[in-house]
Amino acid sequence: MFKTKPYSHQTAALKKCQGINNFGYFMEMGTGKSKVLIDDITILFRKRQIDFVFIIAPKGVYRNWVEIEIPKHLADDIKYEMMFWRSNPSKSYEYKLKKFFTSTFKDTLRIFVMNVESFSSYNGKRYGTRIAEVMGSKGLIAVDESTTIKNHKAKRTKTLISMSKHFKFKRILTGSPITNSPMDLFSQFQFLDSSILGVDSYYVFQHMYAKVRQTRIGSHSFTQIVGFKNLDQLTDKIQDNIFRVLKKDCLDLPDKVYTTRSIELTPVQRKLYEKIQKEALILFDNGELVTAPSIITQMLRLQQILSGFLNTDDGKQETFASNRLDELVSICEETSGKIIIWSRFRFDIIGIEKKLAATFGANTVGSFFGDTTEKQRMDLINNFQDPESPVRFFIGNPQTAGLGITLTQATTVVYYANDFNLDTRLQSEDRCHRIGQTKSVTYIDFISDKTIDEKIVKSLRNKIDISAEVLGEQAREWLTIK
Repeated sequence: MFKTKPYSHQTAALKKCQGINNFGYFMEMGTGKSKVLIDDITILFRKRQIDFVFIIAPKGVYRNWVEIEIPKHLADDIKYEMMFWRSNPSKSYEYKLKKFFTSTFKDTLRIFVMNVESFSSYNGKRYGTRIAEVMGSKGLIAVDESTTIKNHKAKRTKTLISMSKHFKFKRILTGSPITNSPMDLFSQFQFLDSSILGVDSYYVFQHMYAKVRQTRIGSHSFTQIVGFKNLDQLTDKIQDNIFRVLKKDCLDLPDKVYTTRSIELTPVQRKLYEKIQKEALILFDNGELVTAPSIITQMLRLQQILSGFLNTDDGKQETFASNRLDELVSICEETSGKIIIWSRFRFDIIGIEKKLAATFGANTVGSFFGDTTEKQRMDLINNFQDPESPVRFFIGNPQTAGLGITLTQATTVVYYANDFNLDTRLQSEDRCHRIGQTKSVTYIDFISDKTIDEKIVKSLRNKIDISAEVLGEQAREWLTIK
């Protein structure tokens, strides 16, 4: 029936969504949710319920659907035509697009793939909306990594929610639907169907499930979420329209091992850190960050200091010694096998690559961040995944490289500089802990005592606990800082 045989949990997901027009695959990274969607599409097309599929995915992975996932999993007996969005299309490409949407394709499934970021632009919004109006009545629209539309105020979120109303079938896919708080669910379910939650207003939703208070810092006043309520009711509302599965429940994967390395600050770092800390207006409550813009800036500066640099208000960059690089080299020397090093800062990635290249050889190192070309990225992934290749160290920004790639040759992952985004953390962890991994993976977090490093880990821990409560599961084992 299907091109590739589904696992039992994938079959269960397909069974649950049958007869439901609006559904969420809340399947942990590495459990094969892309295949489930494609098998779902196969069933609906064979039943003549759809003839068009519109897939929206993050920029870093949307071409994977075109080049890998659909050719790999869509049944051989289904004839299909597929195209993907280009932000600056040539005249010939525009002609192909016009033909794609206006021509009659008998017994043919049409598939169009677009990156979610494009819906923040005028052209993307205009084009996507037009497609929805013309093709939606017998179509399915799916958002891969649906936390990309969790911000109810964002242009792309509003556009996609509006577009979704034209489609008969709607699907969302994510391994971590709650990355900050249960409030993340509102827009995702507005996209599916507002009747699932029973409310159309974010602020009504917030009133129902969040405890809030007004907080003032100087002249700045904002609403702060200080807790949550009625989460069991929220769980009950969404259960019929989602399928949730974790890797530990369905895959026989090796263990994850979490540990930390304590990084002592230099006297220069400590003095500067304490100075910035005193100046910063930072509020935490149970590990939850209050996100005023000025606070975010100061948070970043504190993290920068730990890495050995500081971006000042006048656009200059100060640099100074840090013990992190020496500790990283020690880990690389005492560890066998391939290693992933994650950092949120471009400064770190460049510095780490230079240091490891000088220590272990230039042919052992590759980096993946905003400046890396598409060809360089693919070459690095292929070389890292090749056991015979000398490339041993993959250095990346998890926001850029933490989605849609497989790095199962790695057995050690170092978090050189974390951030507060839970989705980014979990996605980056699972680049190597997924189908194809045969060895235990060790995750090492760099922690400087009594600094923002500890705050970040505690915040991520709290978010995992809240997510587990809403989704009706036990909190997963994860790094804890006491």
